[in-house]
Amino acid sequence: MEFLKSVGGKIVGGAVVLAVIAAGISWWTADPATRHMLLGGAGRIVSWFGIVLLVPWVSFFVIGRVARLESNSASAILVGGITLIEAVVLAWLFEWRIAGATAWVFFVAAVLLAGVYNLFTCDWLAEKAG
Repeated sequence: MEFLKSVGGKIVGGAVVLAVIAAGISWWTADPATRHMLLGGAGRIVSWFGIVLLVPWVSFFVIGRVARLESNSASAILVGGITLIEAVVLAWLFEWRIAGATAWVFFVAAVLLAGVYNLFTCDWLAEKAG
């Protein structure tokens, strides 16, 4: 069994190295406009994910107060409010332009992902606070 784990690990590691090399070559051969477009969008997405990851942890005192209320509706309003604010920030980062079906699918998927993360994180923090 250890043999399979080590072989599987080497295969996955090799695939990751190959993907990094391919991405590096693609980046090197890309024109400046493409690089700027990728960095602009990727930077916005990474910063938004950073905000999503930090907001529940920064607002732990509010989560503790809502947990002491022992009200599902208050908890739902808190998680929904945090998620709504994060959705507005995401739309603002992309200058309020969500054009096309693909952009909307990614926007909705990102907001749903943020909502699920907020739900689980707020629930965990509420358990620790209470």
